[in-house]
Amino acid sequence: MHRFFCLVLPARRRHHRAGLFLSLASAALLAAAAAGAHAQFGAPAPGTHVLDPAALRPPAGARVAIVEFEDMECPDCAMANPLLKEAAAKYRIPWMRHDFPLPQHNWSMQAAVNARWFDAKGKNLGDEYRDQVFAAQASIYSPESLRQFTEKFAQSRGVALPFAIDPLGRFARLVKEDYALGQRIGIEHTPTIWVVTANSKGAPFVEVVDRSKLYRLIDQALADTSSGKGRTR
Repeated sequence: MHRFFCLVLPARRRHHRAGLFLSLASAALLAAAAAGAHAQFGAPAPGTHVLDPAALRPPAGARVAIVEFEDMECPDCAMANPLLKEAAAKYRIPWMRHDFPLPQHNWSMQAAVNARWFDAKGKNLGDEYRDQVFAAQASIYSPESLRQFTEKFAQSRGVALPFAIDPLGRFARLVKEDYALGQRIGIEHTPTIWVVTANSKGAPFVEVVDRSKLYRLIDQALADTSSGKGRTR
C-alpha cells in the first residue's frame, strides 16, 4: 500500500496554482515522471541519497536516536507522528525533529514558526503543539484556521499568544536553518526518518523507508552500539 509522501517540488513548479497542483497529484505517476514533475502524492522513494551525513548522529550522550525531517501540513507526517512518539518513549531515545516546510503548502511554514515560539516557552510545550497540529491537521486548511487553532491551544495551556508571534523573524530563521540542513543532506520528501547511532559496529544511520520495520531497526541499532555489559536504553 502506498503512503502519501509529500515530495519537494522543482522550483519551476512551486508557484503553480493549487488547481494545477491537484491535477498533477491525481495524474498517473509515470506521466508525471515523464513530464519531469514531482507529484505531492506518490509511492515512497527507495531511499534518500545522502549528500552530507554530518547531522545524522545522536545528540551527545545518546547511543541511538530518531532523526526526522517533517512538514506539519504533510499528511504522511501526521500518520508517522504517533508511531515515532511511541517508539521514542518505548526505547527512551531522543527524537530529533527538524522542520522542512514545503513551499507548496500554504500554512506549514507558519506552523513551524509557531512551534518554535512554543519551544521558547518550554520544549515540551512546543512538541505538544506539533503533536496537536498533526492530530487536527484535517481541520486546518488555511493560515487563518491555523491561527484559530493556535489561539485555542495557547489558551488551553494558559499561555498568552501575541498578535505578532515572530516580529523579528528569529523563529523563522531557525526554521530556515533546518530547511537548509535538509537540503544539504539531500531531503526529497517528508517525512524523512533515520535511526542514527554513535560508535556503532554496524551502519551509522539507516533510513526508515518502511515504518513497519522501525522497531526492528531500533533494536538492531541498540545491539550494534551495545558494550556487551548488558543492554541499556
